[in-house]
Amino acid sequence: MCGICGLVRPGAPVSDQEILPMRDMLAHRGPDRAGVWTGVGAGLGHRRLSIIDLDSRADQPLASENGSLHLVFNGEIYNFQALRPDLEARGHVFRTASDTEVIIHAYEEFGLDCLSRFRGMFAFALWDADRRRLFAARDRLGKKPLFYCQRGETLYFGSEIKAILVHPDIPREVDFEALGYFLSLNYTPAPHTLFAGIRQLEPGQYLLFSQGRLEIHDYWDLEYPPEPDRPPEPAILDTFTDQLREAIRLRLIADVPVGAFLSGGLDSTAVVALAAPQYPGRLQTFSIGFAEKSYDERPAARLVATRFGTEHHELEVRPQVADVLPTLVWHAEEPTADSSMLPVYYLARFAARRVKVVLTGDGADEILAGYETYQAHYLMRALNRLPGGVQRFLQRAAAALPVSHRKVSLDFKLKRLVAALGQDLDYAHYSWRQIWSPEAAQELLPGLRLGRAYRLYSQWLRRCTAVDSLDRLLYADTRFYLPNDMLVKVDRMTMAHGLEARTPFLDHRLVEWAAGLPPRFKLRFFMLKKFLLRRLLTGLVPARLRWQGKKGFNVPVGPWIRGPLRDFFADTLALLRHTGWIDPAVLDRTLQQHVRGQVDFSHHLWGLTVLALWWRTFIQGDLPRSFPSGLSPELPT
Repeated sequence: MCGICGLVRPGAPVSDQEILPMRDMLAHRGPDRAGVWTGVGAGLGHRRLSIIDLDSRADQPLASENGSLHLVFNGEIYNFQALRPDLEARGHVFRTASDTEVIIHAYEEFGLDCLSRFRGMFAFALWDADRRRLFAARDRLGKKPLFYCQRGETLYFGSEIKAILVHPDIPREVDFEALGYFLSLNYTPAPHTLFAGIRQLEPGQYLLFSQGRLEIHDYWDLEYPPEPDRPPEPAILDTFTDQLREAIRLRLIADVPVGAFLSGGLDSTAVVALAAPQYPGRLQTFSIGFAEKSYDERPAARLVATRFGTEHHELEVRPQVADVLPTLVWHAEEPTADSSMLPVYYLARFAARRVKVVLTGDGADEILAGYETYQAHYLMRALNRLPGGVQRFLQRAAAALPVSHRKVSLDFKLKRLVAALGQDLDYAHYSWRQIWSPEAAQELLPGLRLGRAYRLYSQWLRRCTAVDSLDRLLYADTRFYLPNDMLVKVDRMTMAHGLEARTPFLDHRLVEWAAGLPPRFKLRFFMLKKFLLRRLLTGLVPARLRWQGKKGFNVPVGPWIRGPLRDFFADTLALLRHTGWIDPAVLDRTLQQHVRGQVDFSHHLWGLTVLALWWRTFIQGDLPRSFPSGLSPELPT
C-alpha cells in the first residue's frame, strides 16, 4: 500500500521540486521509502509502504527495461505469482519479486487490456513516453482512491486530494453541487469531490491523458444473469466456502506480519475462521470497545478469538473527540462524515503497532444482503398497500416515540421506515440512508444551487441488469454506497497509520459469483440476512453468534452532543456562520432540538461538524503539510 502522485504537462519539462511537495503530503500512506521521477512531459512521485519484496530494487517509480515506461502503484495485485510465469514465457525479464513489476510487463504485452488480468486492489499511473500518454486506473470495486484535476493542458493526480491541493497552481474552492450531495449522504460520491475542479476516478474506470486531452473509460461492471443458476444448496455452500477461502489465501501473501480486525460480527468472524488455519503461525486479531455497553462488541470478539486460537489484542477506547476529530478530517479530506471512522481510526492505530497488514470483513453486507434496508424494502411493499389513513396514523405514532440514543435503537429504525410511506420503493430505499432531505438542505443553505443525490443513486438502479429487486438494490449499494462511504473510511483511517487493509469479500471473482446467486441465498424468507454466510459458520461458531443481528461499528454521537462534548460541537458548528452559506437560525434550531431530546439529529450534526472542520482546514487557512498521528492539528482560528 502506498501513496502516488504526479502531473503531466505536454512537451514541457517537470522538475523534482514540483513533485516533491505533492509526494510528501502522502508520507503517512508510505512511511518506509520515497521516490520521484521527472522528465519531459511528466513527473511521478511515490511513497512506499513495503509489503511485497522489501528490497530497494522494488522501490517506485519503477521503470521498464528500456526506460520508456514509468509506473507508480498503490495497492496489491494478489495474483501476481500466477501472472509472472506466463509473462516470463513471453520473453519478459523480471528484476524484482514485486507485484508492481507485473503491471509494467502486462502493459507491455497486453496494452490497456492488462486490467482484465489483474486480481487485486489498485490505483496506478503509468507514463508511456513513446506514446506521450498517461494511463491510470482504479480497481473494480474502488478499494483504492485516485483523484485528478485538469487545468489547461496539465493534469494533476494523487492518491489523496491533498497531494493535488499542495501544488501552487490549484485553487481551493467549494463545489456547491457536491455540497448538496454531501449534506444528503454525509459523503461525496465519485466522480465528485467537495473541491471545485477536482474529480475522482470511479471504480472500474481508467483514464488516458495525452496532449492535453483527457478520456475516461469503463473497463468493468457487475452483471446479474437474467436467470440465476439453481444448483443444490450444499453445492452452493461448498463453492462459496472455497471462493472465500481462496480470496483469503491470496490476501495472506505478504513479506510482513498480517493480522485481522475482529468485531465479533458475522463478517469478520468468517474471515478469521478461514484465515487462522491458513496463516503460517498464530494470526493476530484486534478489537476495540467503548464504555457504553450497547456499543461494545468485545465479548463476542473474545469468543471468536478463543475458538480459533488467535493472538488476540483488545483495547477500550475513550475517544478524545475534540482532540482527534480535526486529524480525522484532515485524513478523510473529501470529506466523509461516517462517525464509525472514529473507531476505525483507533483500531488501525492499535493494530499498526504490531502488524502492517490486516484483513477486514467489509463488503459482505453489499454482496450478501446484510443491511436491514433490504428487509425494509419488502416490508414497505406491504405497508404501501395500506389505506392512506392508516399510513398517516403509523407516521404520527412513530413520530411520537421518545428519542433513544441506544445503538440501532428501535425508534430510529421505525421513524426512518414509516417516513418513506407512500414513496416510490427505489426512493424509499435511498431515503433510509439520507441525512438532510433536499428541502431541509436548501433551508439550511438558502440561495445555493445544491446537487440532489438521489439523481446519482437512481442512475445506478437504472443501470443494473438484474431482474430481482433485491439484486438491483445490492448492485446500487455495491457500486455507489460501498466505494464512496465504507471503503473511503477504511482506506483513509488505516492509511493514516501506514496500515494496509485487505478485503477478501471484495475479491472481484467472489463478487461476480455472488451476483449470480438466487436471491434466497442472500435474504431467506425476507428475514434471514446473509443466509449463506450464516450457513458457512454452522459448526464453526456458537449459534448465538451466527444468528445475531447486525450492529455496525457505530459510536454514541447522540449522547456525546447532548452531554460531555456539547460545548465542543457548539463551538465547532459556530465556524459555519463565517462561511456565508449557512442560515444560522436553522443551524441553531437543529442543535437545540437535539440537545433537548426532541429529535435525534446526531447524524446531521456530526456531518456539519466535520464540514466545519473541513472548511477551516482546507478552505479558510493554509493547508497543513502533515499532522502527528492522533494529535490535534494546528489550525487557524
